Amino acid sequence: MEIAEFDFVVLGGGSAGYAAARTAVGLGMSTAVIDSAETLGGLCILRGCMPSKTLIESANRYRSMRRAEDFGLRAGATEVRAEEIIARKRALIGDFASYRQQQLHGGDFELIRGRAAFQDAHSLKVSLLEGGERQIKGKAFCVATGSVISRVQVPGLEETGYLASDEVLDLETLPESVIVLGGGAIALELACYFEGLGKQVTVIQRSSQLLSGGDGDLAMALEDAMAARDIRIHTGTELQRIESREGRKVVHFKRHGEPTEAEADEILYALGRWPAAGGLGLEAAGVELKGRHVSASMEMATSQPHVFAAGDVCGPSEVVHTAIAQAEIAAHNAAVLLGKTAGPKKQMDYRLDMLGVFTHPEVATVGMSEVQAKREERDILCASYPFDDHGKSMVMGETHGFVKVIADAGTGEMLGAAAVGPEAVDLIHEMAVAIHFRSSVSEFLKIPHYHPTLSEIWTYPVEEIAEVYDNSKKR
Repeated sequence: MEIAEFDFVVLGGGSAGYAAARTAVGLGMSTAVIDSAETLGGLCILRGCMPSKTLIESANRYRSMRRAEDFGLRAGATEVRAEEIIARKRALIGDFASYRQQQLHGGDFELIRGRAAFQDAHSLKVSLLEGGERQIKGKAFCVATGSVISRVQVPGLEETGYLASDEVLDLETLPESVIVLGGGAIALELACYFEGLGKQVTVIQRSSQLLSGGDGDLAMALEDAMAARDIRIHTGTELQRIESREGRKVVHFKRHGEPTEAEADEILYALGRWPAAGGLGLEAAGVELKGRHVSASMEMATSQPHVFAAGDVCGPSEVVHTAIAQAEIAAHNAAVLLGKTAGPKKQMDYRLDMLGVFTHPEVATVGMSEVQAKREERDILCASYPFDDHGKSMVMGETHGFVKVIADAGTGEMLGAAAVGPEAVDLIHEMAVAIHFRSSVSEFLKIPHYHPTLSEIWTYPVEEIAEVYDNSKKR
């Protein structure tokens, strides 16, 4: 069998894989991309960011229609046509996927459709989708295979039946009530999707707060806002079993140790995603895992210095812009390793780590959180300001939540920010820019903010921090 040889071989053709290949080609490396998906495009385009946000936009519009009377309007009869929502999603995603497929097919790299597994540290066997096999050798590799829906065993779940997030994205007939298992970003976004379209929603979360691992005040603000729209939320739970009862689905669980149950027409399983690291033959290549993730350094190198990783498969976050940055650094460092470009090697900077959750209200963070500051024993100043006392958000009728800013107590440098409220995921970018340029609170206050806008809300917590900081320096 003929063996094809390349400087750089990418496993996975999603956002990270394409970014790695594009960068590698630009640096003069002969490159191949191996992807096993029946439809090219990657998670973000096909089953993640873009389709879910398309559905959420429809829900947000319908929620606004339901609130028309709050603004002195009469919208008349309203109706949800789920099949038309899905048709719009399919049309948009078809366009997005077509463009990515053109990029993959038209790139200056070889696209190989099949499932790859390492045979040793420099060799792959590819089982081609059309049948047959190919042998591939590479001088360097990038593992960018993404993630898959997690599979947590719950007694009775399989027998009772459920929806996963992928299936919701094509659901043309909506249940009148849904129990959402999970309290992470995907679970809560889809919970708000169903609620926005007028459905009864119950959320069951294992940990003590929504969006576990983040700051508790953000989670509580989101929980309060969702509860105000009659979304039933149970945190601190332990799933016991699931069963059918008279055509309905019943989840039995303990909440704070007390047995309870929830009943609905359908169950949405959204207990997170796992790295897609299985079946790649990583052991044969000497590539180590850290838990379920491929272990990668700040240079995106694995335990094998010529094998790199990028995106969901290595973490630490599951967001597209981070995956792309990791992939570009992986390709650059591979080129340095192979002598294709001059050094030094580049490293990832997670100082501006961002999160955006498209719930209603939205949640967004950038940089250091209070949880992280406490873990690192950092001396910080922190202040917040609520949307229910902010002119533009009051005009919009979107008053749930707040913004928060974190600064270094010794220097006044802005370290982190968070928002729960209207357009939070867009608002956070101003703070990302400020933190990127290591702005102090006093420097930030020199920037004009137009009135009335949502953006000007950032000035209020920054003013509070600046006053505390200035007073501390006078003592």
